[in-house]
Amino acid sequence: MGFLYENCVRPGLFRLDAERAHDIGVRLLAGLGRLRPVCRALEAWNSLPAAARPVEAFGLRFPNAVGLAAGFDKNAHAWPAAAALGFGHVEIGTVTARAQAGNPRPRVFRYPAQLAVINRLGFNNDGARTVAARLARRPRPGHRRIPLGINLGKSKAADIDQATHDYLASFTWLADYADYVVLNVSSPNTPGLRELQDEARLRELLGAVTAANRSRAAQPGGRRVPLVLKIAPDLDFRQVDAVLGVVDAFALDGLIASNTTVARPDFFAGVDQAGGLSGAPLRRRSTDMIRYIVRATGGRLPVIGVGGITDAASAGEKLDAGAQLVQVYTGLIYRGPFFARAVARALADRQITA
Repeated sequence: MGFLYENCVRPGLFRLDAERAHDIGVRLLAGLGRLRPVCRALEAWNSLPAAARPVEAFGLRFPNAVGLAAGFDKNAHAWPAAAALGFGHVEIGTVTARAQAGNPRPRVFRYPAQLAVINRLGFNNDGARTVAARLARRPRPGHRRIPLGINLGKSKAADIDQATHDYLASFTWLADYADYVVLNVSSPNTPGLRELQDEARLRELLGAVTAANRSRAAQPGGRRVPLVLKIAPDLDFRQVDAVLGVVDAFALDGLIASNTTVARPDFFAGVDQAGGLSGAPLRRRSTDMIRYIVRATGGRLPVIGVGGITDAASAGEKLDAGAQLVQVYTGLIYRGPFFARAVARALADRQITA
């Protein structure tokens, strides 16, 4: 499947503008998701050997370790087809409280020789209320093939001092539909967003959202939603320590390491494009961050490893560093729709023979 995609399908897609090709992919997967018998047949084809163990994290059960990262399905159109492609979980978004168009186009740039992408999309999405209405028509938590995460960010129009209120609005609209919620404070494409990783602002945000989560759980029939924080690879280890202190203080359920980078290593030193760099150039830095976080927390805090996963070896590297789960997106662009299936099977085979 991978050979067919890379040699026959990908060349045609790569003749299109990157964002247009992405939109076609979302529409195709949304269509697949409506063909439930086909999806069930594909899920059976993707199933792992009986000896493979599911992954337990955040109080949830994941049929395999490979997830679809936020950014692909921003508006909750395509996620019902994710299990049919071999994913063990899927994360939609980033969703903001207010609908927004994002940054001017063009805003996505491929670098095939480097297996990389630069994007400056800017959280383009339909807004939390519209996405919530869309999710309300689909199976709820506990009735899905795989866990669904919802990734929340700050609306561009919200001043940094309004950020906590902005996240709370999104959380209020969407928490009922999430198996877990991600607070994204690390995209480089929304002005001021990364300031939320500073200790004081992070304490304010996490304090408010965890309090809202406790309040939900205390209501009749209420449910506490696992909360996860997504951080930037551009933090130094002193900054990571400060983030971990806040995460521990508010008893968050996990971390995602990491988002895209504003660094421009090697070939990219000569590339004049603003935005977040993802793909193979991010591999080492994200793995180093995972390893540091796991050692600093004694392995108590579950980590989802993201960044530079382009094959089974780079996914296994994240697990060896201590991640419980991994997510892919740029690798999907270069390796094709059944990339998750191939990686999940390779990781399962490694687990069985370990």
